[in-house]
Amino acid sequence: MDSEGPALLLTVDDEPRDRVQLEPDVDPEGEPPPLDTVVTPERTRSILSTNDSPDVGFDQSLNPYRGCEHGCIYCFARPTHAYLGLSPGLDFETKLFSKPDAAALLRAELAKPGYVCKVTALGANTDAYQPIERRLEITRSVLEALREHRHPVLVITKSDLVLRDLDLLAPMARDRLAAVHVSVTTLDRTLARRMEPRAATPARRLEAIRRLSEAGVPVGVLAAPIIPGLNDSELEAILAESKAAGAVSAGYVLLRLPLEIKDLFREWLEQHYALKADRVLALLRDMRGGRLYEATYGKRMRGEGPHADLLRQRFEVAIRRHGLGHPDIALDETLFRVPPRPGQQGTLFPT
Repeated sequence: MDSEGPALLLTVDDEPRDRVQLEPDVDPEGEPPPLDTVVTPERTRSILSTNDSPDVGFDQSLNPYRGCEHGCIYCFARPTHAYLGLSPGLDFETKLFSKPDAAALLRAELAKPGYVCKVTALGANTDAYQPIERRLEITRSVLEALREHRHPVLVITKSDLVLRDLDLLAPMARDRLAAVHVSVTTLDRTLARRMEPRAATPARRLEAIRRLSEAGVPVGVLAAPIIPGLNDSELEAILAESKAAGAVSAGYVLLRLPLEIKDLFREWLEQHYALKADRVLALLRDMRGGRLYEATYGKRMRGEGPHADLLRQRFEVAIRRHGLGHPDIALDETLFRVPPRPGQQGTLFPT
């Protein structure tokens, strides 16, 4: 990053925040350098989010960051930046918000008298292991808090930076307190670089699956998103390569294009795959009841119609062939230790 560029100060809730500017990482694989990124620490009162969607496999999540440097054109979280008065396009990738108090807030929430332990998904909205995590280590501090209190966690990422925290994840996994789902969208590096410009290459994600598995961490693969006419032909190969690397479960999600993402994705498609654009969009409409997006539970993740049914059948055949389970890795919620509350003396002999 050019530290001599114009200063940018963002505000949240009308309060000025300090700014963190980061130096670019040197990438041995010659990938595109990161964009000039501004990270604003955000003060929040709570850190856990609840989910009542029946087609998402967790009830609770924690996101250390808002916005994501990976720059995935399809990211369903992009519209959340519009709530801040920022663009879901370039601002989402370059004007980020961090939650430096995440671990302290988490400990406070775990200590509440009515708290009920539930598997918590880490990075379900934006990637908890995006590049800024290398310096800020907020995700690592959250994992330390979860390990300290024997709280189960499901990590969802497309970054091999997750391997940095094997010293935390492997011991937790031995007690059935941790699992990881790695997103593998394509095995084609060119497509990956265009679609996910600053995310780990497909080869590095497969290597992350291998090393997680070797360390005893249950790891699943998410073929997500599946884009008909663009990467859907790779479904079986993605599952086969992931199984060979050590994945034990698999899932897939059909491309979702809510709100502003529809136009962003259409523009990207016409720029990079102009000859395929009409067919891709036509297939999506066919699988979405004539629309580019369907928000109805039970349909938004899988779609409907003949093409969606065929994709579902292909997936089921492939996971049976490769001995992969569905992405419902069971974690233990009974080992949770309530943190000492203010004024309460902790025991010298924890159970």
